[in-house]
Amino acid sequence: MPSAANLQREPTVSQPLPVAAPSGADRRGPFRPERLTPARERLHGRLLARLFQAGDAAAVCATSVLVAIFSGAGLAAVAAFVASGLAVLASLGIFKAYDFGRREGLGRHLARVAIAFGVGQAAGFFALAPSSTLTELAQAIGLWALPAFAGLALLHAIWWSAVRRWRANGRLVPNIVIVGATGAAERLIDAVLASREVNVLGVFDDRLGRAPGAVRGVPVLGDTRALLDHRIMPYVDRIVITVPSRARTRVREVIERLRVLPNEISLLLDGEASTDEAAAISRVADVPLAHISGPPMDHARAFVKRAQDIVVGVIALILGAPVMLAIALAVRLDSPGPILFRQRRHGFNNEEIVVWKFRSMRVADQDLKAARQVSAEDDRVTRVGRIIRRTSLDELPQLLNVLKGEMSLVGPRPHAIGMMTGDVESARLVAEYAHRHRMKPGMTGWAAIHGSRGPVDTADSVRRRVALDVEYIERQSFWLDLYIMAMTLPCLLGDTKAVR
Repeated sequence: MPSAANLQREPTVSQPLPVAAPSGADRRGPFRPERLTPARERLHGRLLARLFQAGDAAAVCATSVLVAIFSGAGLAAVAAFVASGLAVLASLGIFKAYDFGRREGLGRHLARVAIAFGVGQAAGFFALAPSSTLTELAQAIGLWALPAFAGLALLHAIWWSAVRRWRANGRLVPNIVIVGATGAAERLIDAVLASREVNVLGVFDDRLGRAPGAVRGVPVLGDTRALLDHRIMPYVDRIVITVPSRARTRVREVIERLRVLPNEISLLLDGEASTDEAAAISRVADVPLAHISGPPMDHARAFVKRAQDIVVGVIALILGAPVMLAIALAVRLDSPGPILFRQRRHGFNNEEIVVWKFRSMRVADQDLKAARQVSAEDDRVTRVGRIIRRTSLDELPQLLNVLKGEMSLVGPRPHAIGMMTGDVESARLVAEYAHRHRMKPGMTGWAAIHGSRGPVDTADSVRRRVALDVEYIERQSFWLDLYIMAMTLPCLLGDTKAVR
């Protein structure tokens, strides 16, 4: 099995986000992330290795078929192609051709590929030797070897360049923050410094009076209250609690305080964990961690969901283009102002994203912060706006958000930042409100097909929306998404009472 650990070693990141610093001091610490990439854009080394393997397998198969067709090779030759191809693919894994070491240059990597290819080719040759003459085998494998190696070398040059680029823009570097300026935090940071597999963006500690200004050079940025609202959190993949587990009361308080966040939370084991706890260990920088809160990322499922979004989203955009053009013309003719309305909303991991819609209100009455949610017969809504809101056609421009990767076709609906329910901010009505941000927001969702659409103007409606969203996140699958997409149109047409 190829190792993907080395795919995650460059501590560089890709979207500007300055971190607060006292005058004259560098608050970025030894990892020094000048730029930060949102967690939704992070790539997973092991999944990439599997995709690279699949690309190599496809190239070897295509080469074998083409050589067999154009050379008129007989059955024995085709068998030699197949045996050599399988042996080469296995050899690439054995020689760790999918590690892409951080310090490995392109020439050295291609040399590794060449060695693996030669060993695999020799293995395929000797596997078939008892059933064919050596001359026939040598001719067949010689005919196949040059184009097969050329194809693999070209692919691996592409893989190497892609990994180098993803390291440079931070998509292969997970970001963590640490809670607890303790000895365990020092050990974790030392391990990370040695491996360079993750970025430690900062340390938070409730005992600021006792905490140092930095832990192994990583700055202490505040207490857990500061952590809850800190602007780096949309860029954080995991929160690691390093408070000793023997301080049970303190650990429990920290966990309860942080559960409201959508980020994955882990506890650094200090050697006192039970066997049952140890069985559920995940690892960061080879230090044992026990999962506490937040959904462990299923990278294969996330990849399938993203592929589904792209394929279905492109088809929907092509088919919906005439409708969108007609709506754009109607909006322009109905009232003065821009065709599109944009609003800042919560995305994955509480990231702020700009969501697009067809404008359905008069420009003077637009409510960017959703301080007043739309009601029945709302006088701010235009004539065309009433039609496109009733049919949810105003949401069609969000297909662009889907294709950009900020949203998904199916997921919790994105709410405006600071949205109000009555006189209270909606997020304050439900402790688990941010849990709906553990997945990308969607154009439609489980809540939408169960009648929770449009404004959430009461505390009960907020609680019901959050409960349905969390239920979807726990159940999400490829087939459930297809079911929700199929049910969306009948639900919209059959529900004439919902305010939209």
